[in-house]
Amino acid sequence: MKKIFVLLAALLMLSFSGCNAADSSSSEESSTLISESSVELSDSSEAEEEESEPESLPEEPEESSEEAESSSSAASNDGSSGAEAESNSEETEENTVMEQNVFYVTVGGSTFTASFADNTGANALRELLANGPITIDMSDYGSFEKVGSLGQSLPTSNSQTTTQAGDIVLYQGNQIVIFYGSNSWSYTRLGRIQSLSGWEEALGSGNVSVTFSLTNPQG
Repeated sequence: MKKIFVLLAALLMLSFSGCNAADSSSSEESSTLISESSVELSDSSEAEEEESEPESLPEEPEESSEEAESSSSAASNDGSSGAEAESNSEETEENTVMEQNVFYVTVGGSTFTASFADNTGANALRELLANGPITIDMSDYGSFEKVGSLGQSLPTSNSQTTTQAGDIVLYQGNQIVIFYGSNSWSYTRLGRIQSLSGWEEALGSGNVSVTFSLTNPQG
């Protein structure tokens, strides 16, 4: 009996040892499988993250508000400068015209230099001539003057005047009269010929065409 009991005990021990060994082996295998699965899952997750992550594009530099304001201000200044320069140029031309104290009277092929009188009528004539030469057909009157219509009225400052050869006057606000003799009447002085050499001969005794200008047509 004793031998039988010992034998049974030995069998039980062997059986228990075998189960433990199998359990241990199974546990180790499971742990290995779990570890390998974790590694695979980790690798797969990293791969997905790499695939899903978009490539970063280079950012274009944005123009700062200060640079934009500076550009806008520069463009505005350029426009203002151009407008101011044009305005200054126009003012300079106007001032040059108003400061010009001489004009030219051309009769036939002869040109004579005249000086402007100092009054509103003469100033108005100067502004009119600034737009270009004016030609007037003039008739002889009294064998001492030539008279013709300007085609528009100028300001008058009439006074009783005794004219001399070379005087240029305004009569009735819209008639230009140039003298090669003398007369006494109420006129507005416009100017006077500076040199009378050849003046009477150029006007002659009949009707003439006379051109008034701010520039000398003969250069």
